[in-house]
Amino acid sequence: MNYRKYINKTKLYNLGFSALQGVKVCMLLLSIFFCRAAVAQQNQNLTKYVDQYIGSGGHGHVFVGANVPFGAVQLGPTNIAQGWDWCSGYNIADSTIIGFQHTHLSGTGIGDLGDLTFMPTTGPIKLTKGTQKDIYSGYTSLFSHKDETVRPGYYAVKLKRYNIGVRLTASERVGFHEYTFPKDDQSHIIIDLHEGLNWDRSTKTSIRQINANTITGYRFSTGWAKDQRIYFAAVFSKPIKNFSVYDNLTLKTGTALTAVKAKGVLTFATTAGEKVLIKVGISPVSEENALMNIRAEIPGWNFNQAVAEADHKWNKALEKVIIKTPDEQQKKIFYTAMFHSMIAPSIFNDHNGDYLGTDKKVYPKAAFTNLTTFSLWDTYRALNPLYTLIQPEKISDIVNTMLAIYQQQGKLPVWHLMGNETNTMVGYSAVPVIVDAYLKGYKGFDAALAYKAVKASAMDTARGLHYVQKLGYIPADSTVESVSMGLEYAISDAAIAAMAKKMGKTADYDYFEKRGQNYRNYFDSKTHFMRARLNKDQFRMPFSPFQSRHAVGDYTEGNAWQYTWLVPQDVKGMIALQGGDKPFIRKLDSLFVVKGDMGKEKSPDISGLIGQYAHGNEPSHHIAYLYPYVGQPWKTAKIVRYIMNNFYTDKPDGIIGNEDVGQMSSWYILSSIGFYQVNPFSGVFVFGSPLFNEATLQLAAGKKLHVIAKNNSAQNMYIQSASFNGKKFSHSYITYQELVNGGDLVLEMGSKPSATWGVSMADRP
Repeated sequence: MNYRKYINKTKLYNLGFSALQGVKVCMLLLSIFFCRAAVAQQNQNLTKYVDQYIGSGGHGHVFVGANVPFGAVQLGPTNIAQGWDWCSGYNIADSTIIGFQHTHLSGTGIGDLGDLTFMPTTGPIKLTKGTQKDIYSGYTSLFSHKDETVRPGYYAVKLKRYNIGVRLTASERVGFHEYTFPKDDQSHIIIDLHEGLNWDRSTKTSIRQINANTITGYRFSTGWAKDQRIYFAAVFSKPIKNFSVYDNLTLKTGTALTAVKAKGVLTFATTAGEKVLIKVGISPVSEENALMNIRAEIPGWNFNQAVAEADHKWNKALEKVIIKTPDEQQKKIFYTAMFHSMIAPSIFNDHNGDYLGTDKKVYPKAAFTNLTTFSLWDTYRALNPLYTLIQPEKISDIVNTMLAIYQQQGKLPVWHLMGNETNTMVGYSAVPVIVDAYLKGYKGFDAALAYKAVKASAMDTARGLHYVQKLGYIPADSTVESVSMGLEYAISDAAIAAMAKKMGKTADYDYFEKRGQNYRNYFDSKTHFMRARLNKDQFRMPFSPFQSRHAVGDYTEGNAWQYTWLVPQDVKGMIALQGGDKPFIRKLDSLFVVKGDMGKEKSPDISGLIGQYAHGNEPSHHIAYLYPYVGQPWKTAKIVRYIMNNFYTDKPDGIIGNEDVGQMSSWYILSSIGFYQVNPFSGVFVFGSPLFNEATLQLAAGKKLHVIAKNNSAQNMYIQSASFNGKKFSHSYITYQELVNGGDLVLEMGSKPSATWGVSMADRP
């Protein structure tokens, strides 16, 4: 609003108003102006800062397409896969599209899903995707990134081969397509129920036309998750006059088919610029529920309205953190990280609450929102603690889903996907997530059942746990990755001890507290590294702290240099093992400069190296925050700033490793605000170095946390002093309970380390 112009238009001086009347009018106009400015501030367009191409190159493996926060549908283009870097189905280096699939993973190191492939075509019917060398043998089309538009909740592209314009949007459980065809007597929409992503293969599929505008069916498949089931309903804006069904390449009679590789083809004539719209509802339960989801979420045919609603949902989600910085690039990186933190865990139920359990039973009208895609080995470290601050409404659904999984499969989820336990990665990392929620005071779940679940998972005997219970360590010759496995178990066991203590379960506390100290059994006092133990008297030989042997060695995607620090539950104990503050500092300093040969079998996940620190792999994520425990917070500040500035960029390869379902992004979100929860269940956030001048977090119950970094700049990275709600704050950490009460956290920044702030024993975490 042009205030000066507005004042002139009113012609106050020509109307003979008294001075007092003029002042009143001016005050009124000023109030209108500032009210409008406040509304504009509250309704910022934050989606414009999200760049889905960030992480679509390199090893980022992120999803590119249309979805809403935590939606069951991830509707987007899929390329012809050329290897590991196509785990999400899309890579920025590619120029092929085999179709538009309704489910995709984001940031994972294993590929799966890719359900329900829809592809508009013209000309002769093709029933397979073709190959990279000969795309014209199938229905695949080339495309140009110049013809793409990608923003939260919206994807558009031109298919070069067919001259078809494609626009996509989504609600939680519905994918909405708009295809703009050229003039052609042989226009088609291929529905391929066989095609999946990477290792995913159909096992049973079904498709049928049920009326003039609707096709329904299902796709059962196996892949990373062994027994996946998805039902769908597709409603078309154009009446279906010619629908054919195929068993892979063989045409069948009728308009219904059940087979391993069922496919459907709609054929019709189109005029130039004719638009055909399709609403595809998905369900883990039934075709009827898929139709119900369409009626509940996108009942009409206004595509632009659906796009606007998706954009509104994303803006509302992104507004959970408002940052102030003059650097537009930083806004882009930050809000893309926010976007990536809200793709999963994704909804795995219907609009009415029905969901398919791990035991393959249907649970009708559940009182919580059932979820899937739990990459817990990654996310327990930063994403889940972040959620307790800015996604409080999600916590109960996450925990209740985990407890339901426990009741259905006898243990908490390890790496859960589409109602399947994949048992991927070491540890039982649901435990610290549940304990963190309990200790932070979340009440929306059965605490007694939660304790029963965490204890039962720890008292299982599979995956090396019988050795933990009997010996206190896992013998290296009994399983691969024994060191990583044992260290992860110790973290979770310490969490169970904390929960038992809070509940007054003294005997359990004593038992699990002892198990939480099992990390000591892997520590070699001669080399000062965590090592693989063969028996109580012997470590495995030969030994190199640099060596990494992917999937066959003693460490999960890492080496001894990286895993020696994996004791976030007892940093003081770890410091004591190294001989006290000074030896610990020397060892930690060495980590960030030492170089060595990791060997020919090293894990591809070891990326983002600073010395032997590997930011591309999650077990390293807390390490930069260990310096405040020994009174040197400025070293944390310097390293954290370096990581944020160098390992997170606005380029397609701007994420230094697999994005890992929100974990890499959540580390950045927390660190850029200025703190990080080292112990995943303690509720203690350690300060680093805030990247932005201001950040405002929307907390529970309408409260806000305002983090202000005064004199902040690229050079002024060190905290000099702090205050919280007007009171001096000398600690190098802050607790969850302090943060969620809201208020003003003011950090005075400077170009040189402070000699006093956070240094004394009383001020350390």
